[in-house]
Amino acid sequence: MRMPLSAAIGLFLTALYFLAAIFADLIAPYGMAEVVGDVWEPISAEHWLGTDSIGRDLLTRMIYGGQTTILIATVATLLSFTTGSILGFTAAVAGGWVDQALSRFVDLMMSIPSLIFALVVLSVMPVSLPVIILVMGLLDATRVFRLSRAVALDITVMDYVEAARLRGEGRGWIIFREILPNALSPLVAEMGLRFIFMVLFISTLSFLGLGVQPPMADWGGIVKENKDGIVWGVPAALVPAVAIATLAISVNLVADWILNRTASLKGGRGG
Repeated sequence: MRMPLSAAIGLFLTALYFLAAIFADLIAPYGMAEVVGDVWEPISAEHWLGTDSIGRDLLTRMIYGGQTTILIATVATLLSFTTGSILGFTAAVAGGWVDQALSRFVDLMMSIPSLIFALVVLSVMPVSLPVIILVMGLLDATRVFRLSRAVALDITVMDYVEAARLRGEGRGWIIFREILPNALSPLVAEMGLRFIFMVLFISTLSFLGLGVQPPMADWGGIVKENKDGIVWGVPAALVPAVAIATLAISVNLVADWILNRTASLKGGRGG
């Protein structure tokens, strides 16, 4: 199936953002916290995006901010999907009290708004990258649990899963050899959407002052640092907002393409 133009554009922009994050140290023109000019200088040959609220090169801040934002969002997404999918598959396969206990605990966690929960936890714990990633990943794992459990429940009634049970295969075999391969496509598509949620989540936390701490840069923090400039017509706060929006659109374009390519689970065949 030929990749549509929208998906190709999304893939190109997504790859561009990730490559910039990976090679930030090589392509950033200045140091991350280096003051190189006056406050809110306009766009020039020396500063392609101008400078920020204290005279740092905005392009440099954006590159390093993208590195931090994408790193946190990627690791938190992987953590949420690893934790949520394994627990969701386990609940679907085990059933009974295991399913009920895990499902009711997830219901309890989901009854509390994620942002409020994260703000409470981060207000009493040291705000560091590992803590931020752990909080974000575990909170989002509840959503992944719901998805993976629902998908696994449909797969567990398939003939090849029943055949594996009759052969005497254990839960680990059924989860990783029968359910996971057939649940991978919807999970991968959902992963793109959850990644964008993580980008928005860490940006919101940083804007509220409980995310990435200065002098480190992330896109939400850059918006906070330059928000006062909007009153004076300075676009420095809008640049990271545009970056977040374009990353969200590009990843969603790729995720939509993957969803369109996803075959019906009922036609799947276990390994």
